[in-house]
Amino acid sequence: MGFQTEFNSVCKFKSDSELYELLEYGRGKMVKKQYRIFPTGQKVIAYAPDNTAVAIVRILASIAEKNFQGEEVTQVEMELIRKLTPEESKIQTALAYEMFFGEQEQA
Repeated sequence: MGFQTEFNSVCKFKSDSELYELLEYGRGKMVKKQYRIFPTGQKVIAYAPDNTAVAIVRILASIAEKNFQGEEVTQVEMELIRKLTPEESKIQTALAYEMFFGEQEQA
């Protein structure tokens, strides 16, 4: 059992429905497998399932626990600060690929 640390400026959604909830209502949550540490109280970049940067969010809560099936999960609650402009999204997406997402594909 151990914690996996998230990249300090990444909040990557695995589900389009979780991302839609955040963008539509201004608040949302996502569930990640394993215990993970998110920077509660900090602003981070949110990424769509296709690794595209979409918004700036503030992490409100990060709760790591075992669910009823015995799986380690982390629930992350967040609020939308603002959506990124197309230019900001393009730059952030390229930087995250170079710094983080690209390395995962090579590993």
